[in-house]
Amino acid sequence: MAQAKDPVQAMAEEGPFDRPLVKRRRGRAQKMPGDRFLYGRCADDAVSRVLDVKRKFGRTLLLGDKHLTRMVVDKLGAKIGLAICADFTTHPSGLDVVCDEEALPFKPKSFDLIINLLTLHGVNQVPAVLARIKTLLKPDGLFIGALFGGQTLSELRRAIYSAEEQLYGRVSPRVSSMIRLDQIISLLAGSGFAMPVADRDVVRVKYASLDRLYADLRLMGDTNILLARETSALSKRFFKLVEETYQRDHSDQVGKLNISFEILWLTAWGPHPDQPKPLKPGSAQTKLADALGVQESKV
Repeated sequence: MAQAKDPVQAMAEEGPFDRPLVKRRRGRAQKMPGDRFLYGRCADDAVSRVLDVKRKFGRTLLLGDKHLTRMVVDKLGAKIGLAICADFTTHPSGLDVVCDEEALPFKPKSFDLIINLLTLHGVNQVPAVLARIKTLLKPDGLFIGALFGGQTLSELRRAIYSAEEQLYGRVSPRVSSMIRLDQIISLLAGSGFAMPVADRDVVRVKYASLDRLYADLRLMGDTNILLARETSALSKRFFKLVEETYQRDHSDQVGKLNISFEILWLTAWGPHPDQPKPLKPGSAQTKLADALGVQESKV
């Protein structure tokens, strides 16, 4: 008889996220009406980055919530050629393809441009997904990605841990740990992309209550998707204490709650022989002192 896996061991092998739950949460979110203000900001940033590239793209894959990817398609139009919108969701209306980012069903070298918006922070094997995206790009094709980084909801994480420890004498996973900027740069380079670049956009928002924040997270399908999440019901007392702790530690002078979202932006290219190559160490033809107009001296 096969021995059952230890839950901790299973999570380490499979990854931290419950992918079937991710699919259901995204499906539920896409059916909900409401203003997704972060989507508008993210779409505008993605459009700006594509417009900075002085070329048209013949075939584009957009991965992410349909509300978000359709904003990008509508604003870019003919710039991105044939656009295919795909997401991992139980609600396919408005999408061209339903597929898992961890098993993208496209042929290698199929796209001139791939845009992934706010889904990579919920995949289990980020290096494998990035490597697969690289294989889907044509030579000198462009990848643009956005995902939530480590500062996202950092205040909420601290308030929840404080309240849970005070009430129950323990803490449990309720807000996902997210990737840092330096980590994603290393992952991009290790996935075989050429000329990888990463930067970040820290968005600070004022909320009147945590209930409004929870509603916005549900609209984006970004509530707790951890395999190791606590599934027992929480008391009203717990949520009240979280709100009181947040109000005490992370509010402004008029009582508004400070919420942080960190969006990491990734830009990289499919390798091509004609792309610029970094010079070898020691091969420079001009001295730094000459460029700065100063006299060189030994230290």
